[in-house]
Order: sequence, then structure tokens, then C-alpha cells
Amino acid sequence: MDSQSELQQSRRPQAIARTSEDSMTVLDINVRNGSDLRAATGTIDVAILADDLLVGQGAAAVLRTQPGLRVLPTRQRHRAEVVLIMVGQVTDNTLAWMQSEAAATDGNSPKFILVGDGVREHHMLRAVSHGLISVLSRQEADFERIGRAIRDAHEGLPGFPPVELSWLIKQIRAIQLDVLAPNGLSPTGFETRELDVLRLLADGLDTADIAVRLNFSERTVKNIIHGFLTRLGLHNRTHAVSFALRHNLI
Repeated sequence: MDSQSELQQSRRPQAIARTSEDSMTVLDINVRNGSDLRAATGTIDVAILADDLLVGQGAAAVLRTQPGLRVLPTRQRHRAEVVLIMVGQVTDNTLAWMQSEAAATDGNSPKFILVGDGVREHHMLRAVSHGLISVLSRQEADFERIGRAIRDAHEGLPGFPPVELSWLIKQIRAIQLDVLAPNGLSPTGFETRELDVLRLLADGLDTADIAVRLNFSERTVKNIIHGFLTRLGLHNRTHAVSFALRHNLI
């Protein structure tokens, strides 16, 4: 085979067959220019996972033409910043597969965009916990909108339809009322009294003043502060307040 033929062949899309574990197709779209697989500055690395080979190939072909997007080959999909999942119907198996893909990454917490029909209320919170940030029905998922969703996801901007968003809010509210509040916890995972103490520390109150304000003993206040510092490996009260402010806890 001459060098020209080899170059043409290296540019042809390749597809990996369905896996037995999840019955979904993972596209291996080769976007190399020669042997260079490095993303240009400002590009978004995208993995495409589809339950239909032709749909996935078509999506990859179109997204390859959009500036700033790079479709990763299969062996590098664990490096994806955004993962586009395209299915006919969303099922529990879709979410299980999303969980598996999220766990297989290099710790970069990819953001998932789900294109498909049949999303149900019980899917939402579980999917979000795995990294879902945007949902599009098949009818509304033209490639201009998909490209925009990928860029928004990369910036951390969610894209949930009103119904799905209302489900998510309802579920979070239920967790707050039925699970967290009765156990003295906040949605952040910290104890309510820990956050109360941190707020007062940020206001400049000392141990005695905080104890009076919260109707605690000074020993209790000191124990709360000590527990917070120890658990998070913080150095002192100033460090604790800085941590809380930086992570929007107070």
C-alpha cells in the first residue's frame, strides 16, 4: 500500500463493536492528523457513547466539523471533559452505564449530556450524582443545540428542561426535609451547628460569645471547632473560616 493510501485509511472513522456488559456502542472516531492527537488550546475533549452505531457515527462526523471540539478515540475516552450519551430510551441500564463511565475516568469528573427520551423522575438525582449536567430529548437535539450544550457543560452551565428541573428540586427538597434536617445536617454535608459556629467566627465572635449566642457551653463550641479542623486538616480558626468562605459554606 502506498503512503497516500495509508494516509487516507488512517483518517477513516473506526467503530468498536457493542460491549457485552452494557450493549451500547462506543465510537472510536480517529481524528488524527498524522500521529498528532494533542488537543489544540481551548478545545473540549468529547467522548460519544451511543446505543446505535449509525447515530453515533453521524454525531461524531458532525461534531468533528465544529470548532473547539475534539472527539476522542475509545482508548482515550477516560480523558473526556464532556461525555455525550445518545440513546433511544433512557433506562436504569443507561444510568448504570453512566456510573461505570464516570468511575473509569482519570479523576477529572466528566460532565454528561444525555440525549434520549423517557427520562423519569427517579432517574434524575442518581444521574446528577454521576455527573449529568444536561438533558435533551431526541426531537430537540439538533447538532447546533448539542454543540451549544457541550460548550455550556464545559463551562459548568446546566441544561435541564423545566419538568426535569422541577423533579430534581423536589427530590433535593425531600432529602433536606426527611433525611438531613432530622439528623442535624445541611445540604453541604456538614452539621448545621458546625456552620452556625463558622458563621459566628466569620463575624468576629470569640468562643464565649458564640456559646452565649447559640446557647452552647464553651466546651461544646471548642469541640465543634476542633472536630471541623481535625476532619478537614485545617490549621486554625482563620483557616476554617477561609475554607468555609471559599467553598460557599457560609
